[in-house]
Amino acid sequence: MEITCYRNPELASEPRQLAAATYNLAFTLLARSTTGNLFVPIRAMQYLAVMDAEELIFLDGERKCWVDIAWRNFHPQERNSLDDPVPYEAVYYHEQARNIMSRLQVELLKALQMLAQKSHIDGPARVLKFPAP
Repeated sequence: MEITCYRNPELASEPRQLAAATYNLAFTLLARSTTGNLFVPIRAMQYLAVMDAEELIFLDGERKCWVDIAWRNFHPQERNSLDDPVPYEAVYYHEQARNIMSRLQVELLKALQMLAQKSHIDGPARVLKFPAP
């Protein structure tokens, strides 16, 4: 899948922390990806999270290809154990983005868990050929 995303100028940014369970699962799933990208539908919020090695961006279903929030500059090396939260920077590109941050962190974990349960995430999609009748 290929998506072209656009960003408005940064409105604000702030330091935040991501729960270890969310960070660990997200990067485990990303490591399994053969494309270097991870697409995570967050159906409860009508958002799509798109992750690569450097950042995690969030696209609203109504605004489609415009980035509302980016999470970047993850610093997992600053934690003392794998159970500690991971510091990162949240960057806001939309006026209402800051209002959804708490819910986004909760719903992202749920969406990642659902994605992890699916068997097709271990590799690229395959087309199965059936014999002609």
